Amino acid sequence: MAFTRATGKHRRPGRMQRTTARAAGVAALTTTGVIGTLAVSASAAEPAAEQTGLMPVITLGDSVAEQIDAQAAAQQQAAEEAAAERRAEAAAKKLAEQRAEEAREAKERAAREAERKRLNTYVPPIGGSYISTGYQAGGSLWSSGSHTGIDFHAASGTPVHAVGSGTVVEAGWDGAYGNQVVIRMNDGSYTQYSHLSSIAVSVGRTVIPGEQIALSGATGNVTGPHLHFEARTSAEYGSDVDPVAYLRSHGVSL
Repeated sequence: MAFTRATGKHRRPGRMQRTTARAAGVAALTTTGVIGTLAVSASAAEPAAEQTGLMPVITLGDSVAEQIDAQAAAQQQAAEEAAAERRAEAAAKKLAEQRAEEAREAKERAAREAERKRLNTYVPPIGGSYISTGYQAGGSLWSSGSHTGIDFHAASGTPVHAVGSGTVVEAGWDGAYGNQVVIRMNDGSYTQYSHLSSIAVSVGRTVIPGEQIALSGATGNVTGPHLHFEARTSAEYGSDVDPVAYLRSHGVSL
């Protein structure tokens, strides 16, 4: 009885084809770095490598394949953990930078607010003194018949300070007032300082609360050294208002 050789799609792969397929799979795993040193243990665990005449082939068993899968999974997990750690570090850095920026902005806001309050603060024109003559006191000493300001007790040469922020509009001699300084305050009012022995500012100068503008003295129509202080609605004589009430309305205790 004659036998016919199988052909076409029903023909089983030959030994060469099966061995070559396995070799290709192993080569692919090797190039990815997954197998590593497992090639040696695979050689020891399996029968001697089959020879095709082209290249040595390693036949892998289930245990070796499982080890390869485990190593690949471990490498993948390590890569994911490293990526997660980098993301966490980046997020922490960004948060720290954001908080530092917020702290810097808060500090700047606080500094601006403190400066604003300082520039809006009012102080006495002479520190540690007292009022020796009150507002609208009567007598022949004043040409108007009454005192248009208040007098602060002060020896000659005592520092005189701007009571608040403003701009100098007058600085020099003014008859009975002697040497005087008039400041237009930032709120639109005016303050006057007279009978000065010397003046430290000039017209157009911007001053801040507590800045020294002159030294007290006895120039002009006086009976002795002191500081004459007025609060006015304009720079002109005769526009005076109660200087005690004016200073107190701006937080100055007298």
